Amino acid sequence: MRLLLSIAFILTLSITTMSAQKFPDVDKSPMDMAYYPSRVAFRAFGKTDEEKNVKPLIRVVYSRPMKNGRVVFGELQKYGEVWRVGANESTEIQFFQDVTINGKKVKAGRYTLYATPNKDSWEVFINTDLDNWGHYAYNAEHNVASIKVPTKKTESTVEAMAIMFEKADKGANMLIAWDDTMVSVPIEF
Repeated sequence: MRLLLSIAFILTLSITTMSAQKFPDVDKSPMDMAYYPSRVAFRAFGKTDEEKNVKPLIRVVYSRPMKNGRVVFGELQKYGEVWRVGANESTEIQFFQDVTINGKKVKAGRYTLYATPNKDSWEVFINTDLDNWGHYAYNAEHNVASIKVPTKKTESTVEAMAIMFEKADKGANMLIAWDDTMVSVPIEF
């Protein structure tokens, strides 16, 4: 009887403790991931050996802020100020092999991605500081590569900031778009 009471007490305590947990609400800027090649995350579903054996070359993990009727560049994100290229944690980019950005060799590994947006161009930085929130710990001395790229107008408004890749002659272009602005960052393999 004493054993049964002890077990009942422990179960009651466990259930009370579990129900007392408060999980955070869904974030307003959901986390997303972009790969190059774009379908590499789905290689397990490939129909051919080539589709099944494709290897990732680049992966970006980022949070997608929303436009929500705001003017993004020049107002919400001031021109000339460093930005984390997303929301929440600093955006991370991982290269699965050595790459070249603007003539600068970047070793395979995990980095953070920052930019300084301006009206007609952005300067984009690849940085070694990892696991930070926002751009508050950004240190330009830890940049391993940077490139200045022109802005372009998007065909339509991009409500949730997005990153994707397109194939290029010498590698891939990383496209970053939000509101009515887009940049293309060339990455060579």
